[in-house]
Order: sequence, then structure tokens, then C-alpha cells
Amino acid sequence: MTYSSENKVDGIVLVTEDAQEYLNPRQEVTYREHRRNITEWMLALGKNPEKATGYSHSTVKNRMNRLDLFYRFIWDRKGRYVQELTTDDADAWMRHLATEEMKESTKNHYQKAAKSLFKWKREARNKDVKWEPEIEYSDPSTTYTPRDYLTKEDRRKMREASMEYGSVPHYNSVTPKERSRWKTYLSQRLQKPKEEVTMKDWQKANSFKYTSMIHVALDAGLRPIEIKRSNVHWVDTQNGVLRIPREESSKNRENWIVALKEETNSILKRWLDERETREKYDGRDALWLTMYGNRYNKDSFRDVFRKIAKEANLDLENRDLTPYSIRHSTATYIAEQEGLAVAAQQCRHKSKRTTEKYEHSSTSRQQDAVNNID
Repeated sequence: MTYSSENKVDGIVLVTEDAQEYLNPRQEVTYREHRRNITEWMLALGKNPEKATGYSHSTVKNRMNRLDLFYRFIWDRKGRYVQELTTDDADAWMRHLATEEMKESTKNHYQKAAKSLFKWKREARNKDVKWEPEIEYSDPSTTYTPRDYLTKEDRRKMREASMEYGSVPHYNSVTPKERSRWKTYLSQRLQKPKEEVTMKDWQKANSFKYTSMIHVALDAGLRPIEIKRSNVHWVDTQNGVLRIPREESSKNRENWIVALKEETNSILKRWLDERETREKYDGRDALWLTMYGNRYNKDSFRDVFRKIAKEANLDLENRDLTPYSIRHSTATYIAEQEGLAVAAQQCRHKSKRTTEKYEHSSTSRQQDAVNNID
């Protein structure tokens, strides 16, 4: 069938011939505009709304075709046209797909299309909707190569750098001339006039915030979203663990107990004491806030990571180091030393299959194997 230009966005068909059979002329108009909004958003913003990055044309075309199947399935099921599909509708579709003779990778593609719909509702329509599928489909054929991860030496350097980054000497240990120079530095760093820099600002410069953030991230393999969601009530310094409740975990699947090094636990205690003196934390549960009083997001945490990595003299130019390099290294070394089960628990992987992605990443382990074969 030949479709009119009005019924396309960049060649992607909005109302298919199969969908037209369900629709009266008025419903066809609303469905077309509904699909147009989704298509344009996916092309322009769908992949990463914060960076205005859209999906590729082929991805959008395929997902819109699959969404058309989703809508028609629900219309058949309900015996009428509906435009607002719910997470219950999506779960019903997933249960239906479970009975179909098709590859799991194909079912996974249908699931991704449905997830894109709910992402559009959240990001473009400000709807408070989040879909956690009853049935999770995966693509077993997908190959996965972790990005460059931190070596054990890198991890040691990151811990040390986090304790040195931004530090200043004690106020009384410097000469008036040196103190003036340090005040100039602090005024630039704190973005305030030099004459307004106080003793309190001097003390803040030696904060435990970044130190605690990096140490906890290294121990727990925190995802950037977990840095953002981290709350004070997660911290159990008496037992040296993080207790992440199901409703605040990144996948909303389980309650997690995550072990911390004794050193990290001590640093966290110091940070919690310091945090109590910071006015911007009053009435807030966030474990860490930016200079502007916001929770850290993936971009602001990446800035912290890069600053500490530079302080540690890590090669950011020739290595693919990102905040996820912390997580990859935690999973790799715990799997190597204690096995997949322990690594899966520490890194909050529901399935050990996920942890297996990191099990063979350590080159030192590969070298040991090579050395032992002859």
C-alpha cells in the first residue's frame, strides 16, 4: 500500500493498513497524531533526552512497527479502540508473547518497544509511570564487552586521590601571604568573592563528601543512578553495610545488603557527622548533594569521577574510563576472588548470568592461565 506524506514521519508510517481496519475516521486522526508525537520524540530525544540524542531511524521504524502490533493486540483484547495503554496492558502482551513460537530475542525487541512507549510518557508527557515487566525477555545472542575497567592499582590510586582532591592546608599552618593565595583559590572554587571566604569555607574544602562517595562507589560498584538515589537511611555504620530497599534500588526488584570496607565505613561516619553541619542538607535524605543542592546525576557524577581520576593521574585520553569502570572493576575482582554468587550479591545482579559478563575480564587471570598451560 502507498501511504500519503501526511501519514509518515521521515518515511515511518503512522497509521498502518492493518490499524485502519480498527479505526473510524475520527479515531484514525487521533491515533495518527499520537503516533506522530511518539515518532518525532524517539527520533529527536528518545535515546537520551538530557542530551537531546535520538534513536537511529531504523530503530525508530522497527519500534513503531512493533508498537502498532501492541496497540492492535490490546484493541482485539478489549474489543474497542484505546489510545492510552497501561503497564497492565504491557504485561498482558508479554504473557501473550510467552505463548508464541518465536525467539526470545524477538520477544526482547517487542519488550523494548513497549518500554520506549512508557519512557515517552514519562519524559515527554510528565506521566508518573514506570514499567517493571512481570516477564523479562533478553537477547541471548547479544555480545557484551565491558568498557575499560579500573585495575587494582587504579582503584588504590582513586581512593588515595579522593582523600587528596581539593584539600587545603590548615588555616593556622600557613603564612599570611600563603593564606591570601589559598583564599584566592577557594574564592574561585566556591564561586564567591575572596573577602567573603571564611574559616568555615576553609574547613569545607577538606570535606569528606568526595572521599566517601568514591570509597562507597568502589566498594559497592554503585551505578550512577544509585549515586543519585543514595539516601542516609541506606547507611548502617554499626554493621558496615548499605541497606538498599527494594523500592529505591535501580531495578526495583529486591532489598539489598552491600558490604563496605572498614576504612569506607569510618569515612562514611565522618561524612555523616560533617553532613549534619551543612545547612543545605537540612530536611533532605540525599546522602550527597552537589554545590547547587541537587542530587548527583550521571553527568555531575561523571565530572566527579573525571576530577578524581585526573588527580590519580589515570590516562583518560587513551583509555575508555567512565564511572561504570568502577562498577566493572568491582564485579570483576569480587567474581575472581570470591565467585559469581558473592559478586552478584555485592553488585546487585539478580541473575549470575549478568555477573558472568565480568568474570573473564581480568587480564591478570588470563595471564595466569596462559602461564599454566605449558
